[in-house]
Amino acid sequence: MLTPTGLSAEELTQRGRKVVRAHGKQILLIAQADKIFAIANRCPHEGYPLSEGTLSDGCVLTCNWHNWKFDLASGTALVGRDPVRTYSVHVREGQIFLDLSDPPAGAQKARALEGLDKALTDNDPARIAREVARLECAGYDATVALAHALRSTFARLENGMTHAHAAAADWLALAGRAPTPDQRLAAMLEPLGHLAWDTQGAGHFPYADRVERWDENAFLAAVEAEDEPRAIALMRGAVADGISYDRLGPAIGTAALAHYADFGHSAIYTLKAGQLIERVGAEAHEPILLALVRQQVKATREERLPEFRFYDKALAAWDGSGHAPLKAEDFIGVSIEGALKRTLACSGGPPRELYDALLGAAAWNLMHFDLSFDRATDNSIADNVSWLDFTHALTFANAARRICERRPRLWPRALLQLALFVGRNRGFVDAELDGAPWHVSEPRRFIAEGMATLFDHGIVEPVIACHRLKMLFALEDEINAQPDAPWIAAMSAAMNRWLNNPQKRHHGLRIAAQARDFVAREA
Repeated sequence: MLTPTGLSAEELTQRGRKVVRAHGKQILLIAQADKIFAIANRCPHEGYPLSEGTLSDGCVLTCNWHNWKFDLASGTALVGRDPVRTYSVHVREGQIFLDLSDPPAGAQKARALEGLDKALTDNDPARIAREVARLECAGYDATVALAHALRSTFARLENGMTHAHAAAADWLALAGRAPTPDQRLAAMLEPLGHLAWDTQGAGHFPYADRVERWDENAFLAAVEAEDEPRAIALMRGAVADGISYDRLGPAIGTAALAHYADFGHSAIYTLKAGQLIERVGAEAHEPILLALVRQQVKATREERLPEFRFYDKALAAWDGSGHAPLKAEDFIGVSIEGALKRTLACSGGPPRELYDALLGAAAWNLMHFDLSFDRATDNSIADNVSWLDFTHALTFANAARRICERRPRLWPRALLQLALFVGRNRGFVDAELDGAPWHVSEPRRFIAEGMATLFDHGIVEPVIACHRLKMLFALEDEINAQPDAPWIAAMSAAMNRWLNNPQKRHHGLRIAAQARDFVAREA
């Protein structure tokens, strides 16, 4: 159905341009080169009126606010990014009519996703938001954008899965709790922005195309051998056979806990990959799994470092015969070797009791982190310690517990690795710090209030915002699993201190000093 403009072609030719209003829209009509063009009057960049723009030869209109330039015939941005919407013009008996009908929803979706790809490549948060809003306006849920982004970016991540994936499930969960549409969209945009951040300037790292029939033992052997092509082929086979993540989870969890892998990230990503697949659906099943497999294959096996050399011995010695008393206090201030020996000494009891004692010690460490290490400028590289060295104990513990509930035989590995977290941080605490001011009287309310701040957190680096989110969700999940856990008060207070003492993120002087020292030693 055509809409009359009340304007004749002759009048427009004389005036050159005119804004007409119809059905809540502002449309700019322009007569140039014996043609009539109709475009949205609002510049797609920031909404300024294109009617105030400059028209040049070649039917190009420039928005004078930021110099974006548009081809009037197609709406393409010749300078700038988003295209401007165009409308079909019909002249009947000298009068101008417009076709204001929206394109089919499928066409709107395709155009928005094309724009999203460009916005992700440019790491352009504002355009990412506009394209997702356009998807929603066309009737699609914003998860469509996330599923598309996961597919379009996963082969640009050289080392596979990142925190962008790990936090995405939690951002979606937070979006589901949003009290307003704006807050929901803000939460949905976070994982998209994180993917853009992680892939900016990245190359292309394709995955092997080979497909093999899924076999758990073969998969575990491939990951152990760091044979990415074989591990990927087996995972592709699992996807091709329609094997769900629920069935794959125990095998992937076994691979994640086979080593003290990448500071616990492999276990964390295993849990979060499953949650993300559940939330975004089958469209992103394969890219999520392949990114996870690549991360597991490439993960650093930290138990091979000198400071963790007792881990393999402790694991080999685990026989479940230890019945020493279980107290968090017994793990506080002990060395890595001491934490491992103490864990073995307590190995005969229920795994959950030992888990609680270790997590209680991790909470104490988090509360007592000595901020002087975070702020130091003249320390050695080995002492480059930050809040994140402490927060990972909780997110790892949460993931490891979930994995071990599916496959209990992994408990020895999970508990000994948690002991490594406890022991490695003992040299970076201030035992005299008074934790009383950080006490939290209502942990669930504390969590809810902390999550509410994340709709508008103001943190530049996505990895920092996502750690706050993942810690809050991990604490909530642990409280739900065991509301009377003995360490809840300690961990809530520690998180309260952490959230209110943001870490220093730029260490210019430290980097300069350490670089000079390194170069002097290599001379």
